[in-house]
Amino acid sequence: MAETVGIIAGGGQFPFLVARGVRDQGGRVAAVGFARNTDPALAGHVDAYVELKLGQLGKVIDFFRTHQVGRVIMAGAINKARALDIRPDLRAAKLLFRLRGKGDDALLRAVAEELESEGFSVVRAHEACPSLLTPRGVLTRRSPSPEEWEDIRFGWPLAKRIGELDIGQTVVVRKQVVAAVEALEGTDAAMERGLSLTGKGGVVIKVFKPGQEERIDLPSVGLRTVELLARHGAGCLAVEAGRSLFFDREKALELADRSGIAIVGMDAALLG
Repeated sequence: MAETVGIIAGGGQFPFLVARGVRDQGGRVAAVGFARNTDPALAGHVDAYVELKLGQLGKVIDFFRTHQVGRVIMAGAINKARALDIRPDLRAAKLLFRLRGKGDDALLRAVAEELESEGFSVVRAHEACPSLLTPRGVLTRRSPSPEEWEDIRFGWPLAKRIGELDIGQTVVVRKQVVAAVEALEGTDAAMERGLSLTGKGGVVIKVFKPGQEERIDLPSVGLRTVELLARHGAGCLAVEAGRSLFFDREKALELADRSGIAIVGMDAALLG
């Protein structure tokens, strides 16, 4: 009998890619989506699907038990502003009460621990689609200019610091001045705000947050990210290699090359 993998599905294409990866490996998929977050079309790409409200943790567990799920994968973003409207059931309310912090990492880690206490194994999403991981090095035809490298080296530790505080994972800088720090609004809105202030040549830095739980939340970029960069005349994007996801990479890099944008998969060694 084929293994059934449970997906806790947020927005975007990631849940679709994970579902395809699981099925390509011969598994079955039981997915939980959330109103106003998950694309309901996901139901047509999995073996079982239910749409719940954020906070219905007990129903998530019951659904996975019904479909004899063994491994659980979390895939796709939950809109942070909408998450403020959460109406927790008793199970989720008890979990929230135990939390010291209500940031992304604390909440996702607590959900993972709750699922594992019920016998489910929470695993990394990119196990189903490893090709999504961002490779190391300069990914575009153009390398960052010396000035852009200075901005990356300036902004990288700042992004790591706001990550440590579980505030966000993206900063926008220009000439070693911070134009925007990501918080509740999310990456795209922070980029829009920051790049509107920097003018042409802004540098966007997106990192894996220190202490972030790799099984349940990795930073991601993709074609939409590069479209936003191109629209604002940004100069460079630095994203953490091996610990971030890069969707539609081929199309995104083609657009970056046409727009003169440098994209680099960063790690500590490249910081010099």
